[in-house]
Amino acid sequence: MAAIEVGDTAPLFTAPLQDGGTFDSASLLGSKWLVLFFYPKDDTPVCTKEACAFRDSYEKFAAAGAEVVGVSSDTAASHARFAARHRLPFPIVADTDRRLRRLFGVPNTFGVIPGRVTYVIDRQGLVRLVYSALLASDAHVQRALAAVGA
Repeated sequence: MAAIEVGDTAPLFTAPLQDGGTFDSASLLGSKWLVLFFYPKDDTPVCTKEACAFRDSYEKFAAAGAEVVGVSSDTAASHARFAARHRLPFPIVADTDRRLRRLFGVPNTFGVIPGRVTYVIDRQGLVRLVYSALLASDAHVQRALAAVGA
């Protein structure tokens, strides 16, 4: 699948969450922005910094009408521990089969490391931001805040 780009209609998906529930992206259409951030692995230094930066700005996203959702290929149990340890207020998708990475066209960095890409999708389902940077954890949050108008 080709990479999703700004201006594209985001693919709809359902996926398992860290709490045993299911996230359905269609449930946000017409009501909320979606900030979907793909990251390589729970509890690694840059990933933890990024997740905590989204946590620290979560109220700004909520005030702008945006839902933040993290995605990595770790298990739901790993995500549950990660979310509890760092008091993450947003859902995290367990993309263990990497289906969502393929659906959005998230590349591997150096052909090995799962990419770090943030997508901002508006209320109509159009992609308004695609930001990819492996080591710039804070920049993902700042660009996403700007995209939702926060």
